[in-house]
Amino acid sequence: MVRGMSDGLSEITAIAAELQGRLGTALPPIGIAFRGEAPAGVAHAPGELASCSYWKHAAMGEVFWTAAADHLGCPIGAHTHGVAMPEAKKAELMGLVGTMVQLGYLKMEEVPGIAHRKAPLEVAVYAPLAKMPCAPDVVLVRGTAAQLMVLVEAAQSAGVSPDAPAMGRPTCAALPQALESGRPAMSLGCIGNRIYTGLADGEGYLAIPAAALKTIAARLGVIAHANAELARFHRARLPASESPSP
Repeated sequence: MVRGMSDGLSEITAIAAELQGRLGTALPPIGIAFRGEAPAGVAHAPGELASCSYWKHAAMGEVFWTAAADHLGCPIGAHTHGVAMPEAKKAELMGLVGTMVQLGYLKMEEVPGIAHRKAPLEVAVYAPLAKMPCAPDVVLVRGTAAQLMVLVEAAQSAGVSPDAPAMGRPTCAALPQALESGRPAMSLGCIGNRIYTGLADGEGYLAIPAAALKTIAARLGVIAHANAELARFHRARLPASESPSP
């Protein structure tokens, strides 16, 4: 590994510790990198899973890469990731979209506006951010509403706040949304993602493009400290009769 890459990954490791330490998330942030070929020495995780299922595996400590075909477990995720789908999967995608429209879950005119990677997916590398074997393209933080609030405030303070409202469905579209905009993208978690990843009712995601990661991390300590001080201020002003139950 060349020195420049080693130094960059060391910085990423420090940022990973800062994110989880300051926010107190139950799971570590994960890194995702889109590459033309698999990195040397990294295991292939074959399968046919939903794309977001790989987020869970990475958050549990696994380091691996996937090929395009490994993302065919969910046609929506395959679409948002830029997977070239065989005709059978394209038909499955259109059937699922048709069902969503019939249920009133989605409008057909919304479909073209769903963010998706324009470049064909070749290899995607997943790992806890601190263990990334290569530089990530996007970092995904899973946390509670309170934790993500602090992170979004840090992004606002850094001048790279999300430029779109929090997303619902599909959650996997947060990745291309962040990459295209160059700004974080928040998702409240769609029902499919919640099933595939075990996302808790009070949790969501913030996808951070790698280009914005360092500036956000640099402001996180200040914003987390400010929130702690302001919490004491507001608690002191709260009448005893309105104090929350322990």
